[in-house]
Amino acid sequence: MIRFLLSANRHPLEMAAGRGEFFRSFLEGLQRQPAQRVPETGQPNRGRGSSRPGGRFPGQGRGFSGQRRKEGQRKVSTRSSGSETEASSDSGPPKKGSHRKSSPCKLNLLESLPSEILVKILSYLDPSSLFCLSHVSRLLHRLSNDDVLWQRIYTSEFGSRNWKLKTSEKCVEGEDCLTSRWKRLYFKSMAGQELIKWRKPLKDISPYTGLPRQTEWALSLNVSWELTLCERLGQEHTLEQSQAHFFESSVIVHWSDGIHMKFHHITTIQLHGVRKEPQSSIKTTKPNWRSLILKLDTGSPFLVIGKDKLIKMLLLQPGVIFGVWRGKNQVAFIMISLHFHKLVEKSLLGSPACPYSEPVELPPVDDVDPELGLHGYSLHFVLHNTGTVIMSGRFQQLFCHKAQIQHGLVKLKVIQRSNLSQHRSLSGSIRLPWRHEDVKGAVENCCIMSLTLLDEFQKPFWCVSTPIHITMAKTAISCDYSGHDFQMLYRNADGEVKMLLVWLEEQKQFFLIGLTVCLPVAKVNKRFNREY
Repeated sequence: MIRFLLSANRHPLEMAAGRGEFFRSFLEGLQRQPAQRVPETGQPNRGRGSSRPGGRFPGQGRGFSGQRRKEGQRKVSTRSSGSETEASSDSGPPKKGSHRKSSPCKLNLLESLPSEILVKILSYLDPSSLFCLSHVSRLLHRLSNDDVLWQRIYTSEFGSRNWKLKTSEKCVEGEDCLTSRWKRLYFKSMAGQELIKWRKPLKDISPYTGLPRQTEWALSLNVSWELTLCERLGQEHTLEQSQAHFFESSVIVHWSDGIHMKFHHITTIQLHGVRKEPQSSIKTTKPNWRSLILKLDTGSPFLVIGKDKLIKMLLLQPGVIFGVWRGKNQVAFIMISLHFHKLVEKSLLGSPACPYSEPVELPPVDDVDPELGLHGYSLHFVLHNTGTVIMSGRFQQLFCHKAQIQHGLVKLKVIQRSNLSQHRSLSGSIRLPWRHEDVKGAVENCCIMSLTLLDEFQKPFWCVSTPIHITMAKTAISCDYSGHDFQMLYRNADGEVKMLLVWLEEQKQFFLIGLTVCLPVAKVNKRFNREY
């Protein structure tokens, strides 16, 4: 085996082309149980497949060999757990006081190989695979952070550099000192290259939304989104996006192709942003960089937000919709609504295992204003579905006096029931269209809410994009309209939104007659360094 590995250096092109297949077959070879002797037959036993006389496999019938296994014959079974194997006998459990000798097979064969051989194998992997492999075990973490290995990766990507690492690039207190310095420099340089591509266009901030004007352009040019579904048995299914619907401050990503799973079989879902590589004439098998955006456990409580004749929609926060065929529990499609705030950074600057972490902004210094953080808010508010905008508006100079803080909430009244001039009509019907291959439909009384709340310094304070649905109001909320009263509610750890609506039968239209945004006072205190 070692002679074969060393000979691989003579054919770098062949090894580069098949490095993935080679590495997988190599690990399978390490985990395979060595041949053992069966006393009754004297033939080598090579695992599950040849535990019967004559080397017959379990799937073969009795007539194939004309023999049966003798009573009391030892049966050897293997269990793959790391690199351990266990042997069990048909003769029953061991007697009390007896001890079974540990087999040499229980040793970790991977660790028995020289580090040089393992590093040579790892040198054929791309940086993304090396990063993921470093989370498998302590040994692979140490070897995949080899400084010489990452120096070669760095120089192959950015060219040779004949200078020493700066002091700031060396390991400092509080960091993982086992991590290669060249590895940190590589990811720092890669992030810098990505920032150069889209940082300048994103500096142009829209005064209407408070978000960069070119967010849609940057996402369309550099990012696609990938969904990974994990089943109970550990199998993973990766789905590429089917469609993406862009709006003023959010995007709805849709997956419907290649989903052949039942909802209750899915345990976790992961959303990754995948970096688009520039098109070139040279085709490579190198995987694109993936940045984790969301990891969600489907065992958490879900809400049925609507249904039609074919499907029902299940909502898992934050903002994930499963469309499930009625009566079959089979997943037809998945939709996720993403807000534009820092979405480019989240989709490109994270890692396959860890999401992007936003830098901490220092609170503004203002000792003169006694109610800093309670006034000057601006709200950009949109109700939409996958195709049309139902309602869009911008509201300024929102405030809440210190005496009005109740139950730990800062209430910002955007649209008041008593002020008829503030009421808004909703264009069209509130419905959420869906599609699975050639089958189309729409679920009534559901839509997407995209909210962007800016503080008095025009910095994003709370941003959310999520599905929302209409429910009947428990009590009458309006005496000015002769219609049925409804409401839409949303709540998470960062805030609450309450909308009051009335349905006018003659106009066949909804009117928004109340809109209130509530913020936790603890969030305001942390942002503005106050103690309200």
